[in-house]
Amino acid sequence: MAKQEYVKLVLVGTPNVRARHKAGGKMKRYGNLYPLIYDIDNILLAHKNARRGKSWYSEVKMVNKDPHYYADQIHWMLREKTYKTSKYEIFERNDTGKVRTIYKLPYYPDRIVQWAILQVIEPVFLNNLIYDTYSALPGKGIHLGLRRLHKALKDKEETRYCLKLDVKKYYPSIPHLNLKVALRRKFKDPDLLWLLDEIIDSIEGDKGIPIGNYTSQYFANFYLSQYDHWMKEKKRVKYYFRYMDDVVVLHKSKKFLHWLRYETGWYFQKYLGIEIKDNWQVFPTYTRGIDFLGYRSFGNRTLLRKSTARRFKKAMMNIQTEGIDERARRTIASYLGWLMWCDSFGLIRKYLEPLMEVKL
Repeated sequence: MAKQEYVKLVLVGTPNVRARHKAGGKMKRYGNLYPLIYDIDNILLAHKNARRGKSWYSEVKMVNKDPHYYADQIHWMLREKTYKTSKYEIFERNDTGKVRTIYKLPYYPDRIVQWAILQVIEPVFLNNLIYDTYSALPGKGIHLGLRRLHKALKDKEETRYCLKLDVKKYYPSIPHLNLKVALRRKFKDPDLLWLLDEIIDSIEGDKGIPIGNYTSQYFANFYLSQYDHWMKEKKRVKYYFRYMDDVVVLHKSKKFLHWLRYETGWYFQKYLGIEIKDNWQVFPTYTRGIDFLGYRSFGNRTLLRKSTARRFKKAMMNIQTEGIDERARRTIASYLGWLMWCDSFGLIRKYLEPLMEVKL
């Protein structure tokens, strides 16, 4: 059977084909979740969560005036399956040197709907992740990942070399069909799958999930979790870490890591329809240091990432010139959160101590 025909069979669905299509081992599939999503209480909670930090939005103010009315509207949109993703506002943003295309949806109904979805299915996604996958997800923050990486670096013999790679234009390159197939291996609720498909297909073409959607970070992490399990369970890699699409593998053999990079390229192309970015590297761990999770880790010391350090220095010099106000205090507090996790005595003494005479 041709691959394309097989994909369509999995999507359309004969039980035998869906049962056979597994990523290895037994995988539990979840059903009867959709009514929980359109439950009025779940929608009201979704509004409460989605509005955090956005109280000044006109749409938030609108829903706040009569939340039960708007929750009821969303309830019937979902129950009757008349909901359709709104038109995106599309713009570009410079994110620390990278220009990203951002897709923004209206607060009502779309952001509330996406919160309502994730409040129900988030535990399924999180339970599917291996321990050493990190992102802006509950219980998966960068500092947990940093502690785990530092623990691994104590095993100096087995972590002599590092393979570092990421995915080429990850969010825009995720194939819609492949993502839908992966979701069908995890969920068996046809109404839920209809809603997830609606969000996936809201982007024109057959590839890409929108940066800016609340669901996208979960889709992206879930999609690469297949690779995580392959690395841990099939390739038996002991020291493997992933933050979104940034991957770090530690091993005693440089030859093994080059082979693993080749195998990863094959796996990405065959099973995920994505590519390794050309800037992949294999290098000595302790002389070069691992630039990962915002820091450079050398085993015996940890430094702030160079680009973050440059932004910190510039921000502190601006504060020295312009003075300390509430915004400056928030900036200082934010950088202190980064500095406390690395060897930052020199940075603090040179750039923060001059500000200490003024009460923060």
